[in-house]
Amino acid sequence: MPKAQKSKAADKVVHPLSRKAAYLNREEVRLKRKERMKSEKATRLSNIGEKLLWFQSQLDPNKTNYTKRDACEVVERYLHRFDSELEQIELVNGIKGRQGRLHGARETAIKQSVERERAQFEGAGLEIPDIINTKHLKLFRDWTGDLKKLPNIKMRKVSSKVLDTKAEMEEKEEVQYDDDEDDDEEEEEALDDNMEMPESH
Repeated sequence: MPKAQKSKAADKVVHPLSRKAAYLNREEVRLKRKERMKSEKATRLSNIGEKLLWFQSQLDPNKTNYTKRDACEVVERYLHRFDSELEQIELVNGIKGRQGRLHGARETAIKQSVERERAQFEGAGLEIPDIINTKHLKLFRDWTGDLKKLPNIKMRKVSSKVLDTKAEMEEKEEVQYDDDEDDDEEEEEALDDNMEMPESH
């Protein structure tokens, strides 16, 4: 009968200050970091997926293209997406006799998220799916919600500054138009005055 071989690895204890122990420790740290990064990436992709699905649900099926103004209007609706939930939280917390605030953490998270998005929208721009470009809009409409196909969806930053500059340009045009009208009226008055003046003999 053959002898049962003892497993050397099970019997051998690694010294805590040895190179082998340091290697095993580094390997464990590396695997934990890798797992954490994988989990963070999955969460980030999930959040982006939710955001894109919201925008997809807001698309008008009859519209083939969107202007920058249209995109800004959609973003405004996006920034108000939690309004009903915040109202519900306020109603629950408004009940008399209730001690402490319920859903306080959720309320804080929503407010912070909306404030951050609002700051982006009013600053450098909030990243949304590119619905202004017709080709990218069609790709986005056809997206089924598969997170693996997220890289195919083109994104674009949309800022409220676009609306501000457009409004300023329109105001300038109106002011210029009014000034031109005033000048025309003054010229007409001057002509009328010249015609009414009696001729000197």
